[in-house]
Amino acid sequence: MAEQTTRLQIRDFKGISIVEFADRKILDEICIMEIQEEMEKLVEAKSGGNILLCFKSVEHLSSAALGMLITLKNKIEGKSGKLKLSDINPQIFEVFKITRLNKMFDIYPNIDVARAAF
Repeated sequence: MAEQTTRLQIRDFKGISIVEFADRKILDEICIMEIQEEMEKLVEAKSGGNILLCFKSVEHLSSAALGMLITLKNKIEGKSGKLKLSDINPQIFEVFKITRLNKMFDIYPNIDVARAAF
């Protein structure tokens, strides 16, 4: 069963919350704040759960969005959960490499590979 929020589509797969972004561009502050609020609700509800963020529809990501991802990762791990990322387009992945965030996050080429890694 998939749950649609303003900014996210969330579905559960064998205890893993798979989150897909509704926005192609995650750039402005309001968008990022709304995503962060929706993700925090999910983390609270899933206490200790595993979350997979799928970026397949995302074309642009701001540095503020990267900061939000770091905060989110820390919250999930603080509740003994794991965060994995998948389907990041090459342009965005370059930003992860430049900022060395590709070392901080578990990033996979697609959802299937990421799900299998939990």
